[in-house]
Amino acid sequence: MLRRERIAMTTPLVEMDGDEMTRVLWSWVKEFLIRPYLALSTEYYDLGLPERERTGDAVTVRAAEACRRLGVAVKCATITPNEERLAEYQLSKLYPSPNATIRATLDGTVFRTPITTGVIRSYIPSWERPISIARHAYGDVYKATEMCLDAELAEAKVELVATRPDGSELRQLVVDFACRPDSAPSPGGIVQGMHNTTASITSFARSCFEYALTTQQDLWFSAKDTISKKYDRHFRDVFQALYEADYAERFTKTGITYSYTLIDDAVARAVRSQGGFIWALKNYDGDVISDMVASAFGSLAMMTSVLVSPAGCFEYEAAHGTVQRHYYRWQAGEKTSTNPVATIFAWTGALAKRGQLDGLPQLVRFAKGLESAVLKTIASGRMTADLVFLSTVPNKQQLDTETFIKAVAEQLEQGGALDSGL
Repeated sequence: MLRRERIAMTTPLVEMDGDEMTRVLWSWVKEFLIRPYLALSTEYYDLGLPERERTGDAVTVRAAEACRRLGVAVKCATITPNEERLAEYQLSKLYPSPNATIRATLDGTVFRTPITTGVIRSYIPSWERPISIARHAYGDVYKATEMCLDAELAEAKVELVATRPDGSELRQLVVDFACRPDSAPSPGGIVQGMHNTTASITSFARSCFEYALTTQQDLWFSAKDTISKKYDRHFRDVFQALYEADYAERFTKTGITYSYTLIDDAVARAVRSQGGFIWALKNYDGDVISDMVASAFGSLAMMTSVLVSPAGCFEYEAAHGTVQRHYYRWQAGEKTSTNPVATIFAWTGALAKRGQLDGLPQLVRFAKGLESAVLKTIASGRMTADLVFLSTVPNKQQLDTETFIKAVAEQLEQGGALDSGL
């Protein structure tokens, strides 16, 4: 390897380590692709489950506050525990999603965009350009209160109750299980209460409009206000009012458009489109549609994710999970062909943003050069197992994860970074 002076940083990144196989990828990416070139400066937080258990999840809150303070963070994938994970990791409680905690702290919007290579075929042939999914990162089902009404409450009546400051109430019936319309013998049922706030929806809308202007892409927003005449309609009205007040003229001057479309119509339009737009969605819708878009473009491991807050904070991460199955194989001493591309791009996104904010063009060039090296490695036919079937490159070679990362490092030395002026 040609040794050169490592690039200095002036402000640290917030580094949030994670769990399982992605934690392994994290260390390899730093060892082979980052530290040889950068005098890496980070404020480190371990968000792996053992440390979250040891601190009662206080480490997650500290990491989110650090992101708000330093402005740019990079995060590894983490586990949101269920009952099985509670037993496996001997946890004292079911800790919340670290992502949800960070999103709530930053009041951010998540933008997810496929990483396209030119040699990975999309499952939807008309998609020629990436579709960016803007996911509202607060409330809805992720902050819902739920109840299961068993035999004891089989005849219960469930209401929404809003209590005014003077103590008076506004009540609205949800369901009266004693008057259920069916004759089924099973008693009771389930209920769920969701909420959102006008302030959070407004921040979401503003982030989407600003991101559209920055990237010069059309913006769609879709929901289901024909059915959800108050909840989803409020989202639509907030977007429209903000657009007319602050963004209509700027969009027209830029040559881009904003439109609202019912979500079922938007899905049909998106499948027939050529891509190249931002699709804003409520929390759960964005969670589902982003995975669909990632899979349709090729692989969940080829999807960038950045959380953008109204205050100008940025948190970069891979859009996928901790790759549990591969981790167990790796623990057993097997080599895995886990795709590290999204993890690498989380690092490059954070480094490029840090370089932009700190006026360090050399750091930005390195980040872009590393991305170029990744894409050139795949284009040369060297790739992980998930891409082999999808790639149109002849004479493909399936590599295990560590070998692929080292191949990227070789490409970086041969010109991936140099082409970007490092």
